[in-house]
Amino acid sequence: MLFFQIPVGDMSNFAYLIGDENSHEAVIVDPAWEIDKILKITEENKMKIKYILNTHSHYDHCKENERLAKLTNTKILLNEEAKIERDGVIEDGETLVLGETKIKVIYTPGHSKDGTCFLVEGKLLTGDTLFVGECGRVDLEGSSSRDLYNSLFGIILRFEDNIEVYPGHDYGKSPYSTIGVERKTNYVLKPRTIPEFIKFMNEP
Repeated sequence: MLFFQIPVGDMSNFAYLIGDENSHEAVIVDPAWEIDKILKITEENKMKIKYILNTHSHYDHCKENERLAKLTNTKILLNEEAKIERDGVIEDGETLVLGETKIKVIYTPGHSKDGTCFLVEGKLLTGDTLFVGECGRVDLEGSSSRDLYNSLFGIILRFEDNIEVYPGHDYGKSPYSTIGVERKTNYVLKPRTIPEFIKFMNEP
């Protein structure tokens, strides 16, 4: 597998380029900024873009989707809750195939209704659901503290400690982490009941 975490834009975003070494098929995740930079890496590694994916449809993660799709002649696949242009729907539990590389789709609403994580060979792209040392905000349209609780504690924290965490923004002490490290050090993931978590997320 070829895997690139690419710092882009002026909001500390990460875009991701994931490719299969044999077939050279690839996906780009969250192409909101600096797509020339992303495409340069794609070309240098002789990748052919098969899909454009988003961890969610907030503009700072998807605003270059359509332009990139035209440039690469590829399809945009999104969760059904996304309210932006798309060519197809990806569902929770679905597996996207790039040659021998497989990407599992994991629905994780909370920060947004269409929040989606992608798991590929021990690397979990968490978008704005989970950051290094933090989590996504819940004061936006479509956000839900209850949904975020279920996504964090009911889904993400069920992964083994060695799974690597690759967030949508570079907000932490390092650009990526692991489930084990976040379980131990991320104050958001301190054990709480649902009412306690809802109260915690509504506090300044």
